[in-house]
Amino acid sequence: MELRQLEYFVAVAEEAGFTRAAARVHVAQPGVSAQIRRLERELGQELFDRSGRTVRLTEVGAAVLPYARAALDAVAGVRLAVDELTGLVRGRVAVGVVASSAALDLPDLLAGFHQRHPDVEITLCEANSDRLVESLLAGRLDIAFIGLGSTTPQGVETQVVADELLVAAVSHDHDLAARRAIPVTGLRDLPLISLPPGTGLRSRLDEACTAAGFQPRIAFEASDPQVLAQLAARGLGVAVLPNSLATARAAHLHAIRITHPELHGRLALSWRTTGPISPAARALIRHTRAMLGTAGRGE
Repeated sequence: MELRQLEYFVAVAEEAGFTRAAARVHVAQPGVSAQIRRLERELGQELFDRSGRTVRLTEVGAAVLPYARAALDAVAGVRLAVDELTGLVRGRVAVGVVASSAALDLPDLLAGFHQRHPDVEITLCEANSDRLVESLLAGRLDIAFIGLGSTTPQGVETQVVADELLVAAVSHDHDLAARRAIPVTGLRDLPLISLPPGTGLRSRLDEACTAAGFQPRIAFEASDPQVLAQLAARGLGVAVLPNSLATARAAHLHAIRITHPELHGRLALSWRTTGPISPAARALIRHTRAMLGTAGRGE
């Protein structure tokens, strides 16, 4: 039994497919399949049910999975202990970010880290906040920039790096274009344009509407805030946007302050609070917090 076989096994189980697992471990799909077959022959049992469209764990596979994860965690712990003692900063760090992160100069931040630690490979992915938190907790990401709702997700530490007022943005010929402010209850039954569920902005909107006793009527969803602004500018509804984005498009949009309560969109640096953290990940957290002016709390 080899460590790489356990690594491939865990990847296939978590990704529910050989192709996605192969992309995750950076190995050709036939290579992953061959190693899993070797592991199954050694154990004398099939670990996956391959009969359906998706790959599923067999009963034996489900029983083996926690032990495989524990073995890989133990090896990671050994490497981490050695690297901590020798002061090495190498390896790989994985960063996640939401699409609505215009307030963050991420390329400059990552370039600065690369200059300080050229032996560390950096990867970057974009997803909604809920998926990023899930990846943090699973150890697939080392840090992530997420949009926060009213509560902090369990299992992660966060540091707010941007806090901005959210507004209702409409075209200049919209019926609401003469308004300067609108209460949350005034959004009832209006066709709203918003980021999708799982984003911090959408969480704030949904929470406020639920507290006011109604469900928002979402006419359009898009993961790019720029698209939301364009839809509102064409008169297709009321977009809930960060104030800076609405005012930057003042020629096409009128921004209306949302009140009772005010809504704020918060962008936060986040990292998990449990499990081993590599020296490279620790260095990235320190660098990021220093660049963002948030140093001061323990990693």
